[in-house]
Amino acid sequence: MMDSATRTAAADRTVADAIPDRAASDVSGMRLETLRKRADFLRAASARRQGMPGFLLQARRRPEGEAGQAIRVGFTCSKKLGNAVTRNRAKRRLRALAREVMPGVARPGWDYVLVGRPGATVERGFAELRADLAAALARVHGSSREAGK
Repeated sequence: MMDSATRTAAADRTVADAIPDRAASDVSGMRLETLRKRADFLRAASARRQGMPGFLLQARRRPEGEAGQAIRVGFTCSKKLGNAVTRNRAKRRLRALAREVMPGVARPGWDYVLVGRPGATVERGFAELRADLAAALARVHGSSREAGK
């Protein structure tokens, strides 16, 4: 009984910790849009890349007149990850990761693509994936030449 009560309290704290982050992202006005067109994925693939243990992040800054200032995110998992169940699970984890981390760290006017890695995206701990995404975004934007523009 003590274990289930402890787990329930920990789950409540986790949910309570997540709610202020979502509320803060709504106040900041940054919204995530999903990339759907193949051309957008190809443009992101030809831009910056940052490999992490759990996934590959591809990022590109959109030209000023193109598609507003929203943060656009795409997700892809190839058949190398496994069967459809495994690929869908990997994409669900990447979507949850993006919803949690991107509004606070990603930059408006950029396109991002998260590419799943075989084994790692599904098996790696979510806290580790969260840290990986924050580090990847910092590396992508830390070496940004566009920061002065």
